[in-house]
Amino acid sequence: MTKIVGATVDKEGRCRHYDSSVDVVANKCYFCKKYYACFQCHDENETHQFLAWPISKNPNEKVVLCGACQTELTAMEYQKHSSCLNCGHLFNQNCSLHSQIYFN
Repeated sequence: MTKIVGATVDKEGRCRHYDSSVDVVANKCYFCKKYYACFQCHDENETHQFLAWPISKNPNEKVVLCGACQTELTAMEYQKHSSCLNCGHLFNQNCSLHSQIYFN
């Protein structure tokens, strides 16, 4: 099982910042290569700020994790679908409002 780091993370990756039923996505920081429930959890726990993943360098890199089933996705797979390609769990569509934090 891939570890999701964060503040009061439940078994599907929700944290105290984002805890709705569709908040099951964790993102990998480019600097530390750890999956965090959100950028706020990351910045509270690390000595560096969350560094967005440069998806243009390697678009096939798995940098998103579905907390419901532990499937890793590329940024493109995640951005193109509203749910997990493996288990079908819905993702929070409002996350697209701050995708620049996670991907560049």
